[in-house]
Amino acid sequence: MNKFTENFLWGGAFSASQAEGAWNKDGKGIDTQDLRYFDSLWTREERDKNRNINMTSKIFEKALKDTDDKHYPFRWGIDFYENYKNDLDLFQELGLKIFRTSISWSRIFPNGDDKEPNEAGINFYLNLFKECQKRNIKVFATILHYNIPVNLITKYGGWKNRKLIDLYVRYAKTLFEKLGNYVDFWLPFNEINCSKFNPYNGCALIKDQEKEYEQAIFQCTHHQFIANALAIKTGREILPNAKFGGMIARFTTYPVTCNPNDVMQKILDENYKNYFYTDVMARGKYPSYTKRMFEEKNISIKILPEDEKILSDNTVDFLSFSYYMSMVSSTDSTLEKTSGNLVSGNKNPYLKASEWGWQIDPIGLRISLNDMYDRYQLPIFIAENGIGAKDILTEDKKIHDEYRIEYLKEHIKQMSEAIHDGVELLGYTMWGIIDIVSCGTLEMSKRYGVIYVDRNEDGNGTNLRYKKDSFYWYKECIEKNGNI
Repeated sequence: MNKFTENFLWGGAFSASQAEGAWNKDGKGIDTQDLRYFDSLWTREERDKNRNINMTSKIFEKALKDTDDKHYPFRWGIDFYENYKNDLDLFQELGLKIFRTSISWSRIFPNGDDKEPNEAGINFYLNLFKECQKRNIKVFATILHYNIPVNLITKYGGWKNRKLIDLYVRYAKTLFEKLGNYVDFWLPFNEINCSKFNPYNGCALIKDQEKEYEQAIFQCTHHQFIANALAIKTGREILPNAKFGGMIARFTTYPVTCNPNDVMQKILDENYKNYFYTDVMARGKYPSYTKRMFEEKNISIKILPEDEKILSDNTVDFLSFSYYMSMVSSTDSTLEKTSGNLVSGNKNPYLKASEWGWQIDPIGLRISLNDMYDRYQLPIFIAENGIGAKDILTEDKKIHDEYRIEYLKEHIKQMSEAIHDGVELLGYTMWGIIDIVSCGTLEMSKRYGVIYVDRNEDGNGTNLRYKKDSFYWYKECIEKNGNI
């Protein structure tokens, strides 16, 4: 039975750095994603090895000097900056109720600490969101989706420096004041737990510059928690009717056996990978289990006296997460491994996997929704969900992606089941509504969208858009409000 409410928000999502391009136009400063190097000649093993989870000084310094954008896919994206009106027309035809995108900090403050914002950057997003409004598409804006101005690393050391809190809050305040009338939902940070699993993306750390790498990661995370809370405080003062959320990359986890050791390991993995972050944002304090975690890791982070109140007074209105796959916990280190979003994990023999090894688990989405709603009793938004695949453009310009249709169909069915279970689900913004540069592997060939972009790994191609079979399926799904 279809359980989606009449006002359910069907949508699509991507990030500014993966789509916009125009990395040095109209006053934009260089950001951390602009420095991620990619070579289309790399083997699969080389691509996995060089994904910049742990950035090095050598790669960073070389990229800073490199003006050629051929090997830096985030610099060109899919030229959404120039093509956004045409792409929004396609989103309107698709029937999107809401569009999630991020805002590029370096378009607004090119260096992060500029005295005044870049008006050209503000005008771009103002025009973008106005065009969404014209098409009756709500806006779900992410304030920071990994990319920070490079100057904030070279001058301040990234998020380990508490000064970034004030700079971030000033940036957020500017967005609220300039763009707030056109945004319905705000997300201060994308996948805030990413700092632990991809420290360069998540908190702008360069590994070889840190004596105590893990210590620095958790200090960065604390500063982001405070920035998240203060952004919400500021946003509520300026935009009392807006909704402010928190987001993680959700790692749904099962014990590999009913051995109590495996069950206990599952609890620990869930706590440290997922709930630590949502507990702080939704409950407003560090959970008790983090005391042992910090003790065992010999972590001692600097927390100011006022931080406790900042966190407790400014909790989120809703929670959101990305969901791509589930994981398996075990104390057995010899189990077969598989790939996934941000992290690799133990292979689940009961699940199929994508070309990139991500295990496909629709029921895991229902489990995640139930677990998170039961824990917090807060509305939930699925901010990302989708499948990366090597789509083939036929001679007659068609893309027959039945695998994506099947993936979406099964996950949406489980969303309906979760609503029937009692979960308050606000909306669903499928990831990569249009093909973009993959955040994990920097590939164009790893396609998520229901709209095909004719551009290859080197950035070559016509850049024309084509509707995939999944476009027409998702359009019908939205028209029928999930009754598929």
